[in-house]
Amino acid sequence: MDERGLRGLIDQVKTGGMSRRAFVRRMAVAGLTAPMASQLLALSGVAMAQSTSTYKPTKRGGGGLLKVLWWQGPTLLNPHFAVGTKDQDGSRLFYEPLAGWDRDGNLRPILAETIPGREDGTLAADGKSVTWKLKKGVTWHDGKPFTADDVVFTWEYSRDPATATLTSGSYRDVTVEKIDSHTVIVKFAKPTPFWADAFVAAAGCIIPKHLFADYIGGKSRDAPTNLKPVGTGPYMFKDFKPGDMVMGVINPNYHRLNRPHFDAIEMKGGGDAISAARAVLQTGEFDFAWNMQVEDEILQRLEKGGKGRVIFNKGGGIEHIQLNNTDPWTEVDGERSSLKTKHPILSDPAVRQALALLVDKDSVEKHIYGRTGVATANFINNPERFRSKTTKYEFNVDKANALLDKGGWARGADGIRAKDGKRLKLVYQTSINQPRQKNQAIVKQAAQKAGIDMELKSVTASVFFSSDVANPDTYTKFYCDLQMYNNSSQPDPEIFLRQFCSWEAATKENKWQGRNITRWQNQEYDDTHKAAQVEIDPVRRAAMLIKLNELAVNNQVVIPVVARLNVAAASTKLVLELSGWDNNTWDLANWYREA
Repeated sequence: MDERGLRGLIDQVKTGGMSRRAFVRRMAVAGLTAPMASQLLALSGVAMAQSTSTYKPTKRGGGGLLKVLWWQGPTLLNPHFAVGTKDQDGSRLFYEPLAGWDRDGNLRPILAETIPGREDGTLAADGKSVTWKLKKGVTWHDGKPFTADDVVFTWEYSRDPATATLTSGSYRDVTVEKIDSHTVIVKFAKPTPFWADAFVAAAGCIIPKHLFADYIGGKSRDAPTNLKPVGTGPYMFKDFKPGDMVMGVINPNYHRLNRPHFDAIEMKGGGDAISAARAVLQTGEFDFAWNMQVEDEILQRLEKGGKGRVIFNKGGGIEHIQLNNTDPWTEVDGERSSLKTKHPILSDPAVRQALALLVDKDSVEKHIYGRTGVATANFINNPERFRSKTTKYEFNVDKANALLDKGGWARGADGIRAKDGKRLKLVYQTSINQPRQKNQAIVKQAAQKAGIDMELKSVTASVFFSSDVANPDTYTKFYCDLQMYNNSSQPDPEIFLRQFCSWEAATKENKWQGRNITRWQNQEYDDTHKAAQVEIDPVRRAAMLIKLNELAVNNQVVIPVVARLNVAAASTKLVLELSGWDNNTWDLANWYREA
């Protein structure tokens, strides 16, 4: 599809000759996500579809206690330091963005009065600015008014290198200005096809200027509100025990009519995924449980308990193995896995290629994930047309051995290979979770057959995914050779693929908040990513993003294992909407329990 063809389709939508839904489907064929297709229409003057809720309660409160399980409990409650999904989800109990993504890829206003559009001039025709009109009458939990000053401050806070936020990539290259007390404009240096990044969804939560202004920059980790949030959300902070429990009570002044339904919320952390699934599906002790990384056979058995149901939600989840490009065993200027080093073993392409051949993905799918994960060669899998057609995966121990032989890695008397005095020993870590330990065992068994000594390390999930910069065992530190976990793409793959850009490297200087955990540095990747950021044509842009996926996979920066669905457990009476494009708690204000 060329630009002329695209404009023709958009004109059909404008004149009523094609429905929005049909257009979104056509764009999926061209490789665009639903949110991206919606934004193209908005840029062309077609109003974004109204995202509606089916909320039924006719009064605020009265629903009692909402009990939810995040078996990896949050460790802090500042959304801009939330390196793990658990911390993002916990923060969203209290903080809100201007808008969120519904399951169909439509923007739903939250702190914004309306969604920007060409029809009222709030979305610039040249794609270089977007104006947000803010809701009036919204107050922070301490009673102070929410205004444009808070939005501008959030931009200043996140983009400041010394603050070292995880969300800096969403704010670094834009300019935000206050128009009046309840209007801001976001300006882009170039036409920007995906304009709903800053202030939207996971990266978009607004924080109060009056409580964070003294903690911008180098003092950012000292803010009391990192652990005692004051937001605008449906629940107000009551108590927080990191890794164990987050407690909130109803916000009596919440800015949405008749919401929330529940009088209080308890987010329990700790335990494991199986016990969490059992507590919802079998015993009914809890209303909701997140991230059911449980063998499918067990899930099906627990569902027969009749107290709850498993919810499958298609998103961009990918269980993958990362290969460290730096040396985790050498310290330079007080920093391990420093960009000033290279990995003594994994810098050899033969080893990386051999490792990719030693991951039996089909067995992982068949014996562990079942309905919840599909073996894949790609890091980007959703939507289907975005998947590369050239990448392939193969499990072949003989080929791995041949590669290592040719690369000069000779077996010793004990069967373990060595080269230039270096033994082929690797430490492979992940979080404590039964499917992941089984996955590790499958890889280790194959590695042994190839003469690789693989030490398995399992870290408590609340530690592994912690946002604590002093903790040496977090996945962002990556103080080992290989590590495995799952992360999910944002509504547009461009943002997700930032995690391999050179400038996003996680380092001591940015408090390990950079998205590039592997520390891979590649000029071709960087240049392609920068070009995709400003490419309006959907076909050319999709090709660039597919190329980025191929560069990361074919250079064995990561080894994709299975494309995972978002899997949760909910009681039979709990009504909620989950979205593959946003946090689990993105729509928490609309959750309710049927009588």
